[in-house]
Amino acid sequence: MKPFLLSLLLASMATSAFASPQKLNILFITADDMDYDTPGFTGCKVPDITPNLDRLAGEGLRFVNAHVTVAVCQPSRECLMTGRYPHHNGATGFYPVRGDVPTLQELLKSEGYHLGILGKVGHLAPAEKFPWNFKRDQGDLGAGRDPEKYYQFTREFLAQAKTSAKPFFLMANSHDPHRPFAGSEKKRTKAGSSDHADSTEKQSQDTNQYPAPSRTYKPEEIIVPGFLPDLPDIRKEMAQYFSSAHRADQTIGEILRALKESGLEDSTLVMFVSDNGISMPFAKSNCYLSSTRTPWLIRWPGKIKPGTVDSVHFISGIDFMPTILDACGLKSPGGMDGSSFLPLLKGGRQPQRDHVFTCYNENSGRKSYVMRCLQDRQFGYIFNGWSDGMFKYNTEPMGGLTFKAMQRASAENKSVADRVELLVHRVPEEFFDLLADPNALNNLIADPKHQTQIQTMRRAMLVWMERTQDPSLPDFRARVTSKSAAK
Repeated sequence: MKPFLLSLLLASMATSAFASPQKLNILFITADDMDYDTPGFTGCKVPDITPNLDRLAGEGLRFVNAHVTVAVCQPSRECLMTGRYPHHNGATGFYPVRGDVPTLQELLKSEGYHLGILGKVGHLAPAEKFPWNFKRDQGDLGAGRDPEKYYQFTREFLAQAKTSAKPFFLMANSHDPHRPFAGSEKKRTKAGSSDHADSTEKQSQDTNQYPAPSRTYKPEEIIVPGFLPDLPDIRKEMAQYFSSAHRADQTIGEILRALKESGLEDSTLVMFVSDNGISMPFAKSNCYLSSTRTPWLIRWPGKIKPGTVDSVHFISGIDFMPTILDACGLKSPGGMDGSSFLPLLKGGRQPQRDHVFTCYNENSGRKSYVMRCLQDRQFGYIFNGWSDGMFKYNTEPMGGLTFKAMQRASAENKSVADRVELLVHRVPEEFFDLLADPNALNNLIADPKHQTQIQTMRRAMLVWMERTQDPSLPDFRARVTSKSAAK
């Protein structure tokens, strides 16, 4: 080829590349109800529990102080995909987001992305706000728990994306380790028959129809979380949970295997989170550290140094959408409560990320249990707007062996009886030193030594509720500001 023609060709190629830069692919993987302390990379000593997640953590960045916004399935996921608190997106419980709220999927679709979802499809609603090109739900995926089926459908979706020559966003959702746990005798509840039922689990089907886990843990092999008493039936149920968590890790490994085999791994940002804490008392459907803290991993080849750990900054579920848009070079819409933490992925600092606000509103049975929480590196403050000493708390994590074991033990064990009483009736305010007491066992709300800090956090809560126009603000004012929170 003549030099002149070669120069024209190279110039044309450069112009074309500049005009149409390759867009970033996104693979977003979630586990359902996985406790922060379950994966090996967070320090869990249960043998061989999450080898695939541990490998992913070693290949990218993990956040120590990462939280979902609300510790229950659908509201948590709808916060992720709108960048808004529940009282701003309309999904205060198991509800669809409002029609005027932009979703991540709508914006990516308008930019030419090929969109796919595996599992938990109904937890992003209404359907028209989440315009998937490809979707496979629980029934297609071995009750949302078959690693091989996730591999097959991930391969199918990625092949479609390559054929279409479009960038992709795939949300791959394991239904593990959600109840019913592997090996449990509990049946799924028929639709509408129980407040304990998660909306995607309301089907009558025995757990023995689930794919068997490849690793079954024994009660003596597992670790009971510090916020629960160590009782035989709790150990039994925790062993079932860990068997489910290991199966979730296998599913994640198969999704990542399909990505690698597709040849798209190097152009794909991978994120992993759990949508909330473990389905046990004092975790899921609450506002404790064990409720909202999530194992958040990000792998971005060529951008993030492998093996990076961020133990300084707090990130939240409402930050997911603005961060993804920022990473893709797309403008964020107005009205979001969250903000991009892309600078942290590039090794930068965001000093304002030193705390997180979380919330809870109601269960799938539409019973209201309003909770608001502020956590920083040391302290946690919780306002329980529903607690009046009479109204009883009743949610899905109380439906298994664990809570029943706690109730039985209460007859002879005062410390367990006190925990049951606290769970069921709560108190209007809770305050914990999370460095000394990460399991939130010792409520310091009346401790004279902490009153200055408590007042500071009450004021911060008041300001946040005012700024976000929280509908619970009048109740907070009436019940708490009389204690000088507004001074």
